[in-house]
Amino acid sequence: MPDPIMLDGHSLNLESVVYIARARNGSVALAPEARQRMEQSRAWVEELIARGQPVYGLNTGFGTFSDRHISPADTQRLQRNLILSHAVGVGEPFPSDVVRTAMLIRANTLALGHSGVRPALVDTLLAMLNAGVTPLIPSQGSLGSSGDLAPLSHLALTLSTDEADRDEESGRALFEDTGPFSGRVAMRRAGIPRLILGPKESLAINNGATFSAALGVLAVVDARAALAASEVGLALTLEALCGASAAFDERLHAARGHPGQERVAARVRALTAGSTLVDAAGRVQDAYSIRCAPQVIGPACETLDFVAAALAREINAATDNPLLFDGLAISGGNFHGEILAMALDFAAIAMAEVGAISERRTARLIDAKVNDHLPAMLVGGTEAIGLNSGLMMPQYTAAALVLENQTLATPDSIRSLPTSANQEDLNANAANAGRHLWRIVENTRRIVAIELFTAAQAVDLRLRARPDCHLGAGTAAAHRRIRSAVPFIEHDQLYGPYLEALTEMVRSGAASAS
Repeated sequence: MPDPIMLDGHSLNLESVVYIARARNGSVALAPEARQRMEQSRAWVEELIARGQPVYGLNTGFGTFSDRHISPADTQRLQRNLILSHAVGVGEPFPSDVVRTAMLIRANTLALGHSGVRPALVDTLLAMLNAGVTPLIPSQGSLGSSGDLAPLSHLALTLSTDEADRDEESGRALFEDTGPFSGRVAMRRAGIPRLILGPKESLAINNGATFSAALGVLAVVDARAALAASEVGLALTLEALCGASAAFDERLHAARGHPGQERVAARVRALTAGSTLVDAAGRVQDAYSIRCAPQVIGPACETLDFVAAALAREINAATDNPLLFDGLAISGGNFHGEILAMALDFAAIAMAEVGAISERRTARLIDAKVNDHLPAMLVGGTEAIGLNSGLMMPQYTAAALVLENQTLATPDSIRSLPTSANQEDLNANAANAGRHLWRIVENTRRIVAIELFTAAQAVDLRLRARPDCHLGAGTAAAHRRIRSAVPFIEHDQLYGPYLEALTEMVRSGAASAS
């Protein structure tokens, strides 16, 4: 097993997050310097409690009850009540990799040493990650403003307990992908003791837009794979339609100066280098879905770069309330997820457009009026047109997914409803933004897979009609990868398994491998 990733609160990156979330042979441990910071922060909490100074979350109620003093005898009950009362999520559970990502991000946040919690809390989270204990956490019910209160409270049910130790109050969890079990049973099977949370610790665990960030991290990584595959789909479509190379000329894109646009055009030039199909039709220019693709995919690349940078900062940020500095507890709003909501909305819009332009290219490939003399619906044999529908229906599916994306891409960050008796009067809606982006990326991955499926068919038909021509080196390699999973379609058959195979290639990055 490789050396563990050391969690220090400062240097976690997106690649490490995805590795721990998805590659089950990785492990993570708390760095010694982070442990020291946490111990000092916890000592400050103990000093504040001893002084009897009113501090939000230590000896006061929560939300609209922040003006209510809680006696020292009731502080432990206060912590447990917060978790029990806030674990009210609903809906289907988050995917396991989202939960594991959130656990890692939360542990890193606490490792900064501004939250006033014992190192044992982070140790427990990391032990759960290393042992494969994954709580089942409902995906709906968070506004992403006072953090992702409901989902993080469900996480806390599994890792914490009280003197009663009721099985029904321990949530549900998987252990090594088996179960589900009660959280108590899963932790017992893993040999991990559950904690009785002390002052500030319940608030520290559930106060932060951590699930919103987790959704964003994984969605951005997956979106980048879909973007790379969409460039391959674009290049194959350009070849299949004998399109004009002028639209990808380096000088043209340098004249506008947008780096994403320039990168996409360069990628298409590299993929099609050596092709004798490109420019074979003699057209001056092509439709927007081909000619302007760098101007659409390029901004999406730049948008994902911006969102990834925001997420990289967020996963190394202190996001609960109050935070401790040199013995002082300072109340503020670092838990508010507006930065995440806006960033995830931007990514959603960008990926919806990538899917939309991919579908338009698929539609051109099957339309005999505009596909430069390829068979209608790309039917394998012209004598079978009518008897066979060809690739008519995959484009329907792509169109349906584009329409769904257009609805889901409506910004969530502009929507708000007040909560906690108007104490929390502008909410970020970050969790919904993350959930919608996740679905858009999944849809776009399928749309791009459909373009790859269709473009490969069109290329084969083109080369059948023009055996003297050949693809570029990059597109030829991409075509071979597609054909290793999907055959040429001679007649109507069940396409679903082929589309699933190509969707997995897009997800894994195999569709765009050099």
